[in-house]
Amino acid sequence: MYGLQRNLMYHPNPNIEAPASYGLVDFSAVTLTAQDGTKLEAWYHPAKENYPTIIHFHGNAGNLSHRADFFSLVRDAGFGIIGVDYRGYGKSEGSPSEEGFYQDGRATMYYVTKTLSIPENKLIIYGESIGTGVAVQMATEHKIAGLILQSPFTTMAAPAIIQYPFLPVNLLLKDRYDSLSKIVNIHVPVLFFHGENDTLVPIELGKELFAKANEPKQAIYYPEIGHNDYELDKLVAAIVEFSAVQQIIK
Repeated sequence: MYGLQRNLMYHPNPNIEAPASYGLVDFSAVTLTAQDGTKLEAWYHPAKENYPTIIHFHGNAGNLSHRADFFSLVRDAGFGIIGVDYRGYGKSEGSPSEEGFYQDGRATMYYVTKTLSIPENKLIIYGESIGTGVAVQMATEHKIAGLILQSPFTTMAAPAIIQYPFLPVNLLLKDRYDSLSKIVNIHVPVLFFHGENDTLVPIELGKELFAKANEPKQAIYYPEIGHNDYELDKLVAAIVEFSAVQQIIK
């Protein structure tokens, strides 16, 4: 189990085509380079005037193509959007790991702030499931406009203990994504989404993390919603409202 744990934690799908194949005809596929030389693919669409750009870190399964519907709705709402396939996902090189994901996050942040010259105060970092661990880490390293966490956990050990109660998870776990200890160091507006029927990352973990987050913060809990069945239009409407209230859209 110790040797196979990353196979259990990460479920990358290498099968992906160009953004246009998924209806994202106005998105560009760009190549990023992580600090260790790993080549990554990201999809990008620029923001409308006065709108922020969302940096999206997806969950542990699939690839960018499985987020195409969400990206389309975000674009239609006026936001810029850039999503990255972590190492091992889609066309990106390498193999998944916590430290590797952080390098991929930093490569994305560098591309957005340096190559695209988008100021940090016009950026929202969005994390989905395991991507919330990456999002929280990046938010500790950059003074962004806002942070959005979808189905977040406290540390990776917490859901792992629930899934594998017969194992000494705390002794075995390599990749910990300890958001609970990090979120107290983040001082930007935060929005949480969580489904009350989430069996992979129970809502209690999201609520515990939310309690540790600094103000201003908002949590939206969805009855009868599990880990992967959010109504995307409702998420995007909440993102628009959050951005307006926090004056990120100007």
